[in-house]
Amino acid sequence: MSSTPESRQVTRIPRARSGTGRALQKGQQTKAAIVEAALGLATHIGLEGLSIGALADVTGMSKSGVFAHFGSREELQISVIREYHTRFEQEVFYPAMSAPRGVARLSALFDNWMKRTSIEIDSGCIYISGAVEFDDRTGPVRDALASSVLTWHAAMRRAIEQCKELGELRADTKEEQMLFEIHGLILALHYEARFLQTPGSIDRAVVGFHNILARYSAPAAAAKAPTVARRKVSNQTTPSKE
Repeated sequence: MSSTPESRQVTRIPRARSGTGRALQKGQQTKAAIVEAALGLATHIGLEGLSIGALADVTGMSKSGVFAHFGSREELQISVIREYHTRFEQEVFYPAMSAPRGVARLSALFDNWMKRTSIEIDSGCIYISGAVEFDDRTGPVRDALASSVLTWHAAMRRAIEQCKELGELRADTKEEQMLFEIHGLILALHYEARFLQTPGSIDRAVVGFHNILARYSAPAAAAKAPTVARRKVSNQTTPSKE
């Protein structure tokens, strides 16, 4: 994927010209550029930090021009969540679908998740920061955020179910428990690497994932786990925050 939500470069947006089809296309491009700028801001200052005024400043548009594309700050926040989710799918979910079903695909999902997380250690994750901002609220912004996270959880849960169906995980494996433990690694990684800036956090998260696999693996599959774990950990580095 050529662009990421972590990009800090924001270009100034030209005003759309009047017209018919060309103006409509220009309007769509302008709205997409506003969402791009808003996504870049939200990864650093959170969804609650977004405002029509702030976006007007970074895009070179008037407040009324930005407002015309969204109508409200809430609609802007939801658009950012949807764009973040789309990019998350493109970078994490869809590439993993080329891996065979089972542990290979589950591992690919986690590896892609880790790649994205290693970047977001410096820039921030909307799923995590948004949970802090909206955990005690109600409304469409929280609903959109929760829906995105639950959609991702459903994909991970399905991958775990396929591992069971193929006999690669023990039959008594509880999908929700395994998913909880894997998600917990990502949350712990953000806390350790982003907040505490603890060296080696990424390596420990990778080791943690393979420990989870080893614990839940069926006997025949478990014998292969240590070799896989060593290879994957050796390819990981911990980014520095300077």
